[in-house]
Amino acid sequence: MRAPSPHNRQPWRFAVLKNATSKARLAMAMGERLRADRTRDGDRADAIEADVTRSRTRIVGAPVVIVVALTMRDMDQYADQHRTHAEHTMAVQSVATAVQNILLLAHARGLGSCWMCAPLFCPDVVRTSLALPADWEPQALITLGRPASPGRDRPLLAADETIVWIDDDAD
Repeated sequence: MRAPSPHNRQPWRFAVLKNATSKARLAMAMGERLRADRTRDGDRADAIEADVTRSRTRIVGAPVVIVVALTMRDMDQYADQHRTHAEHTMAVQSVATAVQNILLLAHARGLGSCWMCAPLFCPDVVRTSLALPADWEPQALITLGRPASPGRDRPLLAADETIVWIDDDAD
């Protein structure tokens, strides 16, 4: 709740799933959409089923799943598309900072977590399967629980691959 937000409007919303039935309903609905989308893409059936199974296992197997959404309900309204788009982008960024805070808190408390962006591909499915309010725009899932293993290290880009130093005062 301490994440920065535009105009301090706090556009994030969270649905916390601990019930096996709710998690299974969400996983099934998202899996059906994933299967349909990948089938339309012409992907191999075995690859599709592996992807659907992996996603379902993550959602159903997590002790807690947090559905992260944003709402524009309290955000500023503008007459022009440019500022309207900027306002929405600010809300998305704010929701992402709230997610980061949750992940950091989970880590500090010894919990494992995973930020899954799959709801961006099927927000209507997430909203409908959980009967979320119409103004909630699902953005992510966070799975939480005690880690079964330490996880894997991921290679990080070096600072010089991600930073450009601009110094107009340099000679």
